[in-house]
Amino acid sequence: MSELLDDLHTIRDWLRWGTSRFNEAKLFFGHGCDNAHDEAAWLILHALHLPPDRPEQLGHYLDARLTRHERLAVLELLQQRIARRLPAAYLTHEAWQAGLRFYVDERVLIPRSYFADLLIEGFAPWVDDPHAVESALDLCTGSGCLAILMAHAFPNAQIDAADISQDALEVARRNVADYDLKERVRLAQGDLFAGLGKRKYDLIISNPPYVTTAAMHALPAEYRHEPENALAAGDDGLDIVRRILAGAKAHLKPGGLLAIEVGHNRDLVDAAFPALPITWLDTDSGEGKIFMLRREDLA
Repeated sequence: MSELLDDLHTIRDWLRWGTSRFNEAKLFFGHGCDNAHDEAAWLILHALHLPPDRPEQLGHYLDARLTRHERLAVLELLQQRIARRLPAAYLTHEAWQAGLRFYVDERVLIPRSYFADLLIEGFAPWVDDPHAVESALDLCTGSGCLAILMAHAFPNAQIDAADISQDALEVARRNVADYDLKERVRLAQGDLFAGLGKRKYDLIISNPPYVTTAAMHALPAEYRHEPENALAAGDDGLDIVRRILAGAKAHLKPGGLLAIEVGHNRDLVDAAFPALPITWLDTDSGEGKIFMLRREDLA
């Protein structure tokens, strides 16, 4: 290690070394960055206490020589990524969605929802007036990131954020407090709708577990650090979706919307629910990953 520290002096040196080692180790990238270079840059910025949301700043410092203490910090973080196959977000305890930072650890999925694109736009055109939304629910909230984005998108709404995992809700509570939203975002523990009483909503969104049994067996090592019960959803990945569809009508106001994220499972959804008048929503980051129904469409 001492020889390595003596050979690599600048950020440019460490960025090249980290990119090479990540490629050599055949790491998987799917929790924010999608390639070795960007992930190495992300971790180096974090180790050096430079803003990770301003990656262009790295260019200003590429040829800056690092102190020995800084080189040790960078080396430790890059080696942890390789040796433990931990996603970068679990090493830095931060993830970003829609330009907002969220605390994460291994109690929750790393935020990467397609809903973020829709909420930036106030769920247009499906919601005519974001200010008219009075109540909304984030079902299977995990880190609470989507509930917080909903609070920003719908300034007059009370938001409920529900999850079966008390551990996940502890993370969500920290994020809600970080954004000073404790008065507007209420956390509820329970199995899907179980902790919500008779509350009804203008909008329910959910990014539930939807990974099929076959896909679970094929997951890269990085995904296996995430909570299994936040990923696995039976043979066709729709065990939780079926239960949401069965219970949602009782919790929607007349004309209310239900939107569920299912990733790459569109064909499975269409095959499982041929009688439902499903609308598939496209976002900037993906097409056909979220489907929507109105209350009146639900049996």
